[in-house]
Amino acid sequence: MTTVRIPEDWPATEEQARTVQDELRARVILDEPGPQPGTGHVTGVDVAYDDERDVVAAAAVVLDASSLEVVAEATAVGRVSFPYVPGLLAFREIPTVLAALDALPCPPGLVVCDGYGLAHPRRFGLASHLGVLTGLPTIGVAKNPFTFFYDDPDTPRGSTSALLAGSEEVGRALRTRDAVKPVFVSVGHRVTLDQACAHTLALTPDYRLPETTRRADALCRKVLRRTYSV
Repeated sequence: MTTVRIPEDWPATEEQARTVQDELRARVILDEPGPQPGTGHVTGVDVAYDDERDVVAAAAVVLDASSLEVVAEATAVGRVSFPYVPGLLAFREIPTVLAALDALPCPPGLVVCDGYGLAHPRRFGLASHLGVLTGLPTIGVAKNPFTFFYDDPDTPRGSTSALLAGSEEVGRALRTRDAVKPVFVSVGHRVTLDQACAHTLALTPDYRLPETTRRADALCRKVLRRTYSV
């Protein structure tokens, strides 16, 4: 496990954070297809908070994209690096998530975030932020549609509908299990939306949420409990 310090130049105000978002958003790449589903590595990242101690734990779990077996994992714990502000949540998590990714013993391949990429009020959620900072292909797979609108997809697994901000498609509602509530997929960096949905389906053979998210969620909660157990 890596212990993380908040970077000295990390934004301290909402204005500073939005300025960083504006600067980095211009570097998002949307015209690359990304890796093929079922090939190479795919890595899930997730965080868990201890609000009383103002601490966040991050986990990065690398899976073989074909078998979905765990290849490697790493964790990091640090101070929460920014106040809770809707639309700026990535600034609370990024230093610790980056430390977990940096601690991996192998290339992560595609990174799957439990959250948003372009499906974000400023079109720059955690998946996009992380992708730009690392150069890695990233996608966001969220449990809810945030502030956006969608028509319910058809019942069968694999059905989709547009996730809309007005008339702009910012992601897709994707049915990963027959007749079960969809997940909400958006592009982060260096992956198309079609490929992001294909990766999500490849990562959900048995459950609504991707195996990457399930494994990373369990690990970050475990390390938080272990770190502060008495």
